[in-house]
Amino acid sequence: MEYTVQQLAKLAGVTGRTLRYYDEIGILKPARINSSGYRIYGSKEVDKLQQILFYRELEVDLETIKKIVNSPSFDDIQALKEHREKLLAKRMQLDLLIANVEKTLAAKKGRIIMSDKEKFEAFKQQLIDENERKYGKEIREKYGDEQVDRSNQKVKNMTPEQYAEVERLGQEILDLLDAAFLTGDPAGELAQKAADLHRQWLSYFWDRYTKEAHAGVAQMYVDDERFAAYYERKHPGAAKFFRDAILIYTGLKNN
Repeated sequence: MEYTVQQLAKLAGVTGRTLRYYDEIGILKPARINSSGYRIYGSKEVDKLQQILFYRELEVDLETIKKIVNSPSFDDIQALKEHREKLLAKRMQLDLLIANVEKTLAAKKGRIIMSDKEKFEAFKQQLIDENERKYGKEIREKYGDEQVDRSNQKVKNMTPEQYAEVERLGQEILDLLDAAFLTGDPAGELAQKAADLHRQWLSYFWDRYTKEAHAGVAQMYVDDERFAAYYERKHPGAAKFFRDAILIYTGLKNN
């Protein structure tokens, strides 16, 4: 069966503008243009759009999706299996949060007593699960299961104050990095302050800090496109800039 832009948009629950934009950026081209100038989509494009929407639901950015679905080695069956695993993990995260809300409501009504630590357990577990889903395979291959498991346990043992500090540091690092990038100097005061805050942030997850491990993480931010996309959400090249700043901070790169 074939569809026009409006027909496919209605079928998929997206806007016609979205489909036209996907065409413009090359992520989803129509099968053909008819004699009246309308974009026409076939079954192949329908399946591809479904894949794109699955990736969007999993919060993958469009540039990364484009590379994935347009790759000659893309396997739609394998992709669907991975979507299922990730969506099931996401459902588990939501179930944890819902259970935490229900427990909090019960505490507010005086039916149970809920400690401050319990109020944040679901959020901390969500952080662990999200990191495992996105980066678990690579991190475990690089640092080993034992180190990752110890890091996850540190997260679980965080006090509410420590958890809030981790969240604050994470945002402050991003804000500082944006400002430092505009200076163009990874050895400058702002960039070096961002690197120091990053060390503090890592220390909440690691048993022991080393300059070599810090530098290794910084290089991973460049090598892994998912990490790069996180740091380059505003400024292309920011991941490499941050890597250089951290290498200078650790003394593993000369100023």
